[in-house]
Amino acid sequence: MKFHYIALLSFSIIACKQEPKKQTTEKEPLPLVRQDDMHSFAKPNKAKVKHLDLHLEVDFEKKQISGLATWDIETKENTDEIIFDTNGLLIDSVKVDGSSVQFSLGHEKKYLGRPLDIDIKPTAKKVSIWYRTIPQAEAVQWLNPQQTADKKYPFLFTQSEAILARSWIPCQDSPAIRFTYNATVRVPNYLIALMSATNPTAKNSKGVYTFKQEKPISSYLMALAVGDLEYKQLGPNTGVYAEHSMIKKCAAEFEGLPKMMIAAEKLYGPYQWGRYDVLVLPPSFPFGGMENPELTFATPTIIAGDRSLVSLVAHELAHSWSGNLVTNASWNDMWLNEGFTVYFERRIMEEMEGKDYADMLSVLGFQELQATITDLGPTNEDTKLKLNLRGRNPDDAVGDIAYEKGFCLLKTIENAVGRQRFDAFVTNYFNTHAFKTITSEEFIDYYYKELIGNDKTLAEKIGIEKWVFEPGLPANCPKFNSTRFDAVDTALEQWIKGKPASSLTTKNWSSHEWLHFVRHLPDSMTPEQMKELDKTFKFTESGNSEVLAAWLTLAINNHYVDAYPSLNNFLEHVGRRRFLIPLYKALASTEEGKKMAKGIYASARANYHSVAQVTIDEMLK
Repeated sequence: MKFHYIALLSFSIIACKQEPKKQTTEKEPLPLVRQDDMHSFAKPNKAKVKHLDLHLEVDFEKKQISGLATWDIETKENTDEIIFDTNGLLIDSVKVDGSSVQFSLGHEKKYLGRPLDIDIKPTAKKVSIWYRTIPQAEAVQWLNPQQTADKKYPFLFTQSEAILARSWIPCQDSPAIRFTYNATVRVPNYLIALMSATNPTAKNSKGVYTFKQEKPISSYLMALAVGDLEYKQLGPNTGVYAEHSMIKKCAAEFEGLPKMMIAAEKLYGPYQWGRYDVLVLPPSFPFGGMENPELTFATPTIIAGDRSLVSLVAHELAHSWSGNLVTNASWNDMWLNEGFTVYFERRIMEEMEGKDYADMLSVLGFQELQATITDLGPTNEDTKLKLNLRGRNPDDAVGDIAYEKGFCLLKTIENAVGRQRFDAFVTNYFNTHAFKTITSEEFIDYYYKELIGNDKTLAEKIGIEKWVFEPGLPANCPKFNSTRFDAVDTALEQWIKGKPASSLTTKNWSSHEWLHFVRHLPDSMTPEQMKELDKTFKFTESGNSEVLAAWLTLAINNHYVDAYPSLNNFLEHVGRRRFLIPLYKALASTEEGKKMAKGIYASARANYHSVAQVTIDEMLK
């Protein structure tokens, strides 16, 4: 998915129990029939889209995008309708092959919006839809100048994953449906427009920009950003966009991006999207990153000044293979996007920084996975890799199960078959399924056919069905350890036994080692202990958002009021859900804290994207 964030699931509805599929080691395909996507009204078996020609005009005063979406479509015999997804869109008129036709908007359904049903003939080739967005469109965040880094001009960005593209484009909003697109976007001439496509690198005087995406993508990868942005080239096909006050700092942070690209291609083959640029957004962006093709959207919270958080960029780059190139067919199969991407990300970081560095990432990820399973319960249906999200918002059911349990499964397979053999399998998997979509069942069929064969002993050793279709962690889950964290544990034990913080051996610790240290501090500490640690290590003043957020959670739990001004500032200015959810959750655990949280949220809410607002609204109601 989308975006790399790891948030504890707070959704309380339990999915219907799904029995694991029986799998033999025979090379027989699974009896699979693709079902319509439960999160889309579209009926692609009747008619589906192939290409989009999009014309947009952005109006900051009205907080509205006016659009004309002309879709090239493919129809089946006897088709008399095509259905699009919409959510809050105002539909002005519709034409099919140049002639006005009847259309209707169906009843609104929670999370899904309303179906747009258009009459067509089986011979129909093009559908043109004139429409407008509403100011509250869920995918679109409109920022006033004060909400940007430079505080000079307004800013707009979209976040389409998982099912929010339908709130700014009438589309068949399912990851299983891929299309190419062209776009023309008109914006105020003092701003630049960027999309998930081939992009300009400088403003033009007319404020009109054209885009082309020649590779078929899914609707959740449609993206638009409009702002006062500058561009800095980093390598032959890599660069960074940011506001003027941030561009030098961002370029320095992402200096290693060309080497990261080389490492990725060395692992799993050529990058197939042309350019790979990164756009650093204002702080309200709700995720760590979003893997929009050719232009990753990234949170400014990764700009730590020491390149300590660039593994997030490795994650988004890895999505160019796992997710963008080979895509989960539905959000029930999200682990196919995210599990592969976490695995690939850590292989990239191992290539660049060494095994001991990648080991730290694996341990930190496994800690978060264990915390999530403890929070949900090991028999909770939401701890399966193959989910059942019927009647639910896929954004609310996304967490580190897909990311980290998916990674653990792939690591289990690698350990069982050997890295060389597994790498060959993954490379072939990407090549075979390039620009296609896949379900969990289809992947398992491919896995048996191309990797396991008739080796029943190997199949039983891995037990892929348990991993995918059963809750919790199987008994054969890998164990992760880090020699660098062993040294941190030693220092931590010394402090707990009374050694002064100032005399601990912490020189040359990375941010990952500091994060491990903070995470493993005692749950309950005295004000004097908190002050000693803070005075020595300056946690409250940390420029590393991961370390700071972990420390602020401890500060809440231990009523360390000296950190409250920093907490207030953090929640006012950072919109990344990964940090917001645990902090608000910690505050909401007491009546006093909940009152404080509501006070902060009252002024901070406008700075958050809708996907963050929905979660926190529920938490603080």
